[in-house]
Amino acid sequence: MNPYTLGPVAAVLDAAYAVVVHLALLLEPVFPVAAAGAAIVVITLLVRSALIPVGVSQARAEVARRRLAPAIARLRQKHAKNPERMQRELMDLYAAEKTSPFAGFLPMLIQLPIVSIVYGLFTQLHVNGHANGLLEQTVFGVPLGRSLLSFSGAGIVWADVAVFGAILASIAIVATLSRRFLAPLPPLAQPAVPATPVAPTVPGAESLTRILSYLPYLTVLFAAFVPLAAALYLAVTTAWSFGERLILRHRMAG
Repeated sequence: MNPYTLGPVAAVLDAAYAVVVHLALLLEPVFPVAAAGAAIVVITLLVRSALIPVGVSQARAEVARRRLAPAIARLRQKHAKNPERMQRELMDLYAAEKTSPFAGFLPMLIQLPIVSIVYGLFTQLHVNGHANGLLEQTVFGVPLGRSLLSFSGAGIVWADVAVFGAILASIAIVATLSRRFLAPLPPLAQPAVPATPVAPTVPGAESLTRILSYLPYLTVLFAAFVPLAAALYLAVTTAWSFGERLILRHRMAG
């Protein structure tokens, strides 16, 4: 069952559709060949701006996890044979630091409905019982409802190649920058060397970490399969997320 066809969801999606369509009409004199695309960019930026508090909360949670990592490691080593005692000590530690192991998780859940509506607007062929006319609009001659999979077998459409190539390249660049500048940070301090032997490093953990560092590139692959409207949304939101996380990480580094 398509959740976007449910009554309340469809109504919200239809309202968002009306906003984007009217915004495209307003932007048409300024961006005559890409008014709908410009509207998608503006809406995405507005949504991401509204979700800045969520990003701040997640950044604070990341700092808290880094700060508590050494103490948590010591507790796990100290009470390895007494799981119940370890859990009590962990909860006391979180309470003393006024944080939680789930810090940052609730804000992430809050943003999901908003992002889902925006994404549905750029992927659904029908909205609340009528055609999604937004996907019929074009960006430099390329329909927003077209994906790379819909290329005609009769030959290469260079407008499609240029537009999709620019979007996929921008996502790939952001993924590379994210892998370079947003790699997981080490704990703020290292735990003391335990007096008793500890378990060796899990075999293959380093290789797994290296593989996971390439996950941002999956967005490039995903963008190649979705309509142009959704690919444009992904390009803008990934660039915003990278900039936001980079700024917050530097501001909270101290």
